[in-house]
Amino acid sequence: MDSESHYENDRVAEFIHRHGFTRVALQFPDELLKDSMRVVKSLREKLNSLYVEDVKLYVMADTTYGSCCVDEVGASHVNANCVIHYGHTCLSQTSILPALFIFGKASISVSKCVTNLRNCGERIAKPILVLYGLEYAHAIQEIKEALISDVQKLCESTSRLEPLYADIRCSVIYPPETSNSASRHELVDREAANSLAKGTNTTYGIGGLTWSLPEGRKMDDYLVFWIGLDNPAFANVVLQFNSCEIVRYDATEDCLVTNLSQQKKILNRRYYLVEKAKDANIIGILVGTLGVVGYLNMIHRIKEMITRAGKKAYTFVMGRPNPAKLANFPECDVFVFVSCAQTALLDSKEFLAPVITPFEAMVALSRGSQWTGEYVIEFSDLIASCSFEVRKQSEEARFSFLKGGYVENLDPEDDDAVEKDEILALVDVTEKALRVRDNNSLSIKKASAKSGAEYFATRSYHGLEINGDNRSPETFLIGRSGRASGYNDEKTKQGTL
Repeated sequence: MDSESHYENDRVAEFIHRHGFTRVALQFPDELLKDSMRVVKSLREKLNSLYVEDVKLYVMADTTYGSCCVDEVGASHVNANCVIHYGHTCLSQTSILPALFIFGKASISVSKCVTNLRNCGERIAKPILVLYGLEYAHAIQEIKEALISDVQKLCESTSRLEPLYADIRCSVIYPPETSNSASRHELVDREAANSLAKGTNTTYGIGGLTWSLPEGRKMDDYLVFWIGLDNPAFANVVLQFNSCEIVRYDATEDCLVTNLSQQKKILNRRYYLVEKAKDANIIGILVGTLGVVGYLNMIHRIKEMITRAGKKAYTFVMGRPNPAKLANFPECDVFVFVSCAQTALLDSKEFLAPVITPFEAMVALSRGSQWTGEYVIEFSDLIASCSFEVRKQSEEARFSFLKGGYVENLDPEDDDAVEKDEILALVDVTEKALRVRDNNSLSIKKASAKSGAEYFATRSYHGLEINGDNRSPETFLIGRSGRASGYNDEKTKQGTL
């Protein structure tokens, strides 16, 4: 498709003009950054044709967190009035800035997609729910019409094929404080709102899509037909609706993928991480977003839940986590990643400590709760659910499947008494650790440390090495001088070319 159609420059210019925005941040993911200058030039021409000349456009790249979220932190650096978000998105609710989402228009063969969809309906005696990546939303209406026309030409046995199609929740999002004053069609597309059938009682949503099931139906009754790539959005569908039969139509390869055994193994991996979290004593909370509404509430809930469970919690803000960053905090047995649904599932196989989601933390830290197979992706849904309760951990011993025996919980009251002033406790423990060279006298294992300060005392390296026997000052040594390409004391100097 051409650039004008793909990036919807006319629509973006009209949006800016209608709201009177003067400082606009254009957020591109890395793969679309090559087109940013062309989009800016076209937008400038569109705005000039609307007699709008005082608008400043800023291109944002290298987002603070995941590129699917609106980077409100980066936009605030230029005092932007709004954000135009291009490419794949999680459609998470923003906090302070309005955002217009341009999903893009990925290429797809409508006829071949309809053929695969019809074949699924003939082969499987189940109603079909069509979900899709947002980049294919532009072709859904055409797929609907083509399927109806195709079914009418076939025998009566397939005339009952009437799939249920999900709708996009919205394409424009306003922060909560301004949402009441915004017009209805700007918050939620009218077509999506009107398409929800009346008389339904169950509404679902995932990855910016929403749909309602007819009365008496449940998700287990449907075959989920996904149109799109094998990406985090599809992984979330497999996890959240793991009891449904799911197939994926790959539009780029024009093939139907029915074997999802590799994707469903993710659920087994997540269950294993929950068991690891149950045995953790020190838990780190990773802040993975600063723009999604409710992230502070989620962090406070998790911190309170960890404290009630008799464990120690530390909060880290470090942008996009990677193994090197988290390796700086080896005292943490597990990390809880508070982020949007599209980036929450980190593959932590290369990390020193596992990284879990808030839902998995809830299952691990709530005594007596068992994983029934249900999986919640959005932490906003987790906050709204009544199952998210903060309960004090029982003093009874708990059986650990990983350790193969019963373990006792730490007493949070004793831990608080020892570290009423955590900073002073850290200084005191550090001073003792620097004086004592025999680590055997402080044989504290990682699994039994109650806090970061206590674990720090057992580290083999604490900073500058101090000779405990010789207290006389050492003589100063003069280091090298010159440039790294050729120091003054080197015999061979780098010649000139």
